[in-house]
Amino acid sequence: MNNRDSKSLGLKELVAIAVGGMVGGGIFTILGISVSLIGFLTPVAIAIGGIVAALAAYSYVKLGLYYRDEGATYAFVKKTYPTARFPAAVIGWLVIFGYISTLAIYAYTFSSYAISGTDFANNIWARKFIALGVLAVFTAINVWSVNGMGKIEDLMVYSKLAILLIISVILIKFRTIDTQVFIHNMQQDLEKSKFMDILIVASLTFVAYEGFQLVINAVNEMKNPEKNTPRAIYSAIAIVILLYVIISVGALFSIPLAEMAKDKEYALAAGAGNAIGSIGATMVIIGAILATSSAISGTLFGSSRQMAEIAEDGFFPAKLARRKSNNIPAFAVISMAVMAAVLILAGGLRLLVEFGSITFLVVSLLMALINHQIREKTESKAFITIMAIIGLGMGGILILYYEFTHKWEQMMVIIGVYVVLAIGAGLYSKKGHFKIK
Repeated sequence: MNNRDSKSLGLKELVAIAVGGMVGGGIFTILGISVSLIGFLTPVAIAIGGIVAALAAYSYVKLGLYYRDEGATYAFVKKTYPTARFPAAVIGWLVIFGYISTLAIYAYTFSSYAISGTDFANNIWARKFIALGVLAVFTAINVWSVNGMGKIEDLMVYSKLAILLIISVILIKFRTIDTQVFIHNMQQDLEKSKFMDILIVASLTFVAYEGFQLVINAVNEMKNPEKNTPRAIYSAIAIVILLYVIISVGALFSIPLAEMAKDKEYALAAGAGNAIGSIGATMVIIGAILATSSAISGTLFGSSRQMAEIAEDGFFPAKLARRKSNNIPAFAVISMAVMAAVLILAGGLRLLVEFGSITFLVVSLLMALINHQIREKTESKAFITIMAIIGLGMGGILILYYEFTHKWEQMMVIIGVYVVLAIGAGLYSKKGHFKIK
């Protein structure tokens, strides 16, 4: 019997889950890409991306409170369209495999930073085995206890926020340019850059906000969902926007643009080391380890519950729906970790995280469309849902444009992955049947 009366997650834990899901590897990779495209306008694009994420979150909050189902995006589709098995199965498969790809990149990023200052820094297999190890640790924690996961998530999330803010303050304090030069450089970049470039970067930056929807997956374990769901999600997004903007401003004050653009994936770590010495690099490494750790834990927690919900309907193997006496879907948690481990061993993680990012944007758009359609039931405001649809639609078009113009081969592979997942979802949609709760 499932213990669904157990409510062990309060507002603090829910904010930690959302922030932990968002502040993963994103901030450590988007800076270099953004700077290489629009320079000192990067903080502006990051803020725009956050605003679009907040608009997307509106539909998740409204749908989450209306349906009260930990299946989240998948459940929203099946309950809105109770006869549409194939679309629901496709959404379920896409979202879950998107989460699996992000789990893999979080674990790999953890290992890359963890050994970056050692003799094994360039040893690919050392990175992979450490990544597998950290996945195993957080799998055990998530299977062990919801409350234990929540408390550990609190510690990691709030510690990494403090460290990242300290790094930003230090970078600003030891800046190599003054405020007037910074503003002048922004004005120059505004004159040189096309508005389209800023929007493209905002669309790419939007993926760094992936993770707030994990709160919806915790509906059966949270206290007072009516109040805590919107409070947790909107607070978390506001915190992350502020954090990202402060970090980007601090980096631009202290790290030369050419240096950040040269090594996009590790721009912050390398730049901090050169700007404020080994202590700065060490702090960035600690921040990255905490960021990826909490992202792994939060993603495992939320997405495993969504996987269990989908399996209950027969669109994944039935074993994935089984839960322990404390309502933890242990088989789903373990299965997601195992599949992420396979991706780590197989390589190609950058490609897979792009797949996850595009998936998140497309699914968010679909949630906004659904919420707009049933806005009277969810008591949603049409103006906000329309703004979300416009923002997410433009973001989707722009990110696809960027991918096709910069990495068309990678885009074709991603399309191929979508086709394979659609076929798998189609096969299971013939076997499964909705269980509307």
